[in-house]
Amino acid sequence: MFGISKRVVAIIFGLLVVAFAIGAILLFTPQGQQQARGKVELTVNGKPIYEVDLVRFRANDQILSATADQEGLLKVLAEQNFYNNLVLYQAVTQDASRIRVSSNELRKELDRIKQQLGLSTKEQWDQTLQRIGYTETQVRNELRDQIRINKRIEQVQGEVKPTEEQLKLYYELNKANYRNEERVIARQIVVDDKAIAQKLYEEAKAGADFAELARKNSKVGADQAGALGAESGKSEPKPVTKVIFPTPVGEAVFKLKQGGITQPIESAGRFYIVKVEQYLPAGESSFEEVKDRVTEDVKSLLKEGALERYIEEVRAKVKVEAAKGSNIKLQDPVVAKVGDSEIRLSQVLQPAFANPQFPSFVAQGLGELAIQFFLPQTLDQLITREVVLAEAKKMGQPFFGTKDSIVQQAESYHTRDVTATDEEARKYYNENKVLFTEAATATVTAVNFTKDQEAKAKAFRAAALKGGKLEDLAKAQGGNVQDYGVVTSGTLPPVSNKLVFESKATFPKSNLGEVSEVIKLEDGSFQVLLIKARTPERLKPFEEVAQEARDNVIRTKKVEASSKWVESLKKAAKIENKLQEVLKQLTPPPVKKEEKPADSKQSKPEEKPATPAKP
Repeated sequence: MFGISKRVVAIIFGLLVVAFAIGAILLFTPQGQQQARGKVELTVNGKPIYEVDLVRFRANDQILSATADQEGLLKVLAEQNFYNNLVLYQAVTQDASRIRVSSNELRKELDRIKQQLGLSTKEQWDQTLQRIGYTETQVRNELRDQIRINKRIEQVQGEVKPTEEQLKLYYELNKANYRNEERVIARQIVVDDKAIAQKLYEEAKAGADFAELARKNSKVGADQAGALGAESGKSEPKPVTKVIFPTPVGEAVFKLKQGGITQPIESAGRFYIVKVEQYLPAGESSFEEVKDRVTEDVKSLLKEGALERYIEEVRAKVKVEAAKGSNIKLQDPVVAKVGDSEIRLSQVLQPAFANPQFPSFVAQGLGELAIQFFLPQTLDQLITREVVLAEAKKMGQPFFGTKDSIVQQAESYHTRDVTATDEEARKYYNENKVLFTEAATATVTAVNFTKDQEAKAKAFRAAALKGGKLEDLAKAQGGNVQDYGVVTSGTLPPVSNKLVFESKATFPKSNLGEVSEVIKLEDGSFQVLLIKARTPERLKPFEEVAQEARDNVIRTKKVEASSKWVESLKKAAKIENKLQEVLKQLTPPPVKKEEKPADSKQSKPEEKPATPAKP
C-alpha cells in the first residue's frame, strides 16, 4: 500500500531513479554485511551519516558506479550529484520522522516486499537477511522511513484545492482536450445468420419495436435491449463514438446524420443492424459539461506543484557539513543567473544525469562528451524556464502547478488567440494525407502445417471450402490453429502479408471466410489462411477530418509563435551563463603518469675514454 511510488521518488530526486527503495537495497547491497558503521562522513541537520551508509548508498547510484574507476570531470560531477541526492533524501526522511506508522501498515508492506522478492518462507527471508548483512530491525526501520515519506507527501498533496479561477483558466487554455467527438445515441441487433438479420431489418423498417427485437434476438446486449453505452442493468442508450463499432459498421452508422436504421452489415462473421436515434456532431464542450474532468486534471497539477515546492523548501532549509577529516567535498556553485534568480549546478546535474541516454554515453566511454552535450542543453532549458516564469508573474493570471506547468500555461495564454483558416487546414490535409489514411485491415486465422505436411494442408483446404467447424477440420489433418485477430499490414509473415494486403485477388468462401491457397512459408512450413472482414486502405475525406487538420495547423502555429515569444524574452532578459567557467574550475588536473625506468637494453651515449694524466 505504501511502497514508495516511482513518480514520488522521481520528483524528490529531480527525475532520478531511486536508489534507496528497500527492494533495491535488499537486492543490490554487496557490502551490507559490515557490522561496524565506521566513522562519520557528514552530517545532515546535525544527524550523522556513517561510512558504511555511504558504501551502501553509493552502490545503488548508476552513474557513480559506472565512474568508479575513472578520473576527471565526470567523476567529480557524479560524486557531487550523489551527495546532493543523498542529502535531500536524508532531509526528507528527517522531516517525515514524526509521522506514525502502525505495526499493521509495516507488516503489510513487509509482506509485499517478501512477495516481490519471491521469499515465501521464514527460512528464505532469514537467509536473505544474512546474505546482505541486515537484521530484521534494520529492514523494518528502512521500510518505516519510506512509509513515512509517502504519508508526508500525501499530507502535502492533500491540502490542494482548485479555485474557480484556476478551473476556468485551465479549461480555456485546453478546450481542445475537452472537445467531444461525433457520437450517436443508438441501439443494435447482432446475429450470426444473414437471413435472420435481413428478416429483423425488414421488421424494424416496417415499424416493429427495435428495442424489443434486440431483447429477443440479439447475441450481444439483449438484456439491455441493444442499448449502446447503457449503464449496467439499464436499457437507456448513452452517447457512443465510432470506435465501439467494427469499422464497416461504424462507417455506415455515422452516415445517418438524421437518424435511421442501417441495413445488415457483416463484420467478422456476424451481422449488425443499428438504429441511430440521434446523431451528435463533434464540437466543444461547455465548461459546466466537463467541469468534473477539468477539476481532476487541475488537482493533479496542483498536487505536483505542491510536492515540488515542498522539496524545494526542504532543500533550502537543510544544513549539511562534511565531518572533520572526511574527504567529501560538497560543492554546489551557481552556474547561471536570470535576473535575480540563481541556477545552481545541482539543478542542472539531476535532470541531465536522469536523461535515459546519459548512462549509455558513459557505458561507451563517452562520459566527457555527454557532459559537454547534456549539461549546456539542460541549463538552457532551465534558463528558458526562469525567463518565462518571470514573465508569467506579470500576466496577472492564476497559473498553477509545477514550474514547468506554469511555463506551459503562460505559453498557451500568450498564443490563445491563434487560429487557422479553412484554406490552411485543407492545405495541411493535402500535404499530409498519410496522417488521415486508415490502414487496411482483415480478421485472419491461420492453420499451420509442418514441412512434411503439404498433403495434409491441401486436404484441410479442400475440407475448409466445404465448411464446418474450424477446430475439428484442423485437428483431422494435424494442423495448428493460430488466431491473428484483426491485423494490419506488416503483422503477418511476409508471404502471408503479401497475399492478404498486397494482392487484389480474392479467394473462395465458406462459412469460415475466404480460404486461401496453401502457402509455403520462408522456413518451408505450410499455411492456409482464413480471412474475414477485409477492409481496404481508406483516405478519409477532408470533411471528415477538417477539425483534426485545423487543430494540427493551430498547434504548429502556436509552437512557432511561442518559440518567437520566448526568444524575444530571452534577448531582453539579463542572463549570465557561467557553466563552462564552473566546469573548468571543477575539472581536476590530469594525473601525471609515472616515468618508466630506462630500458637496460637501450643504447647509452658512448662514453669518451678518460684523458690520461700528463706526467
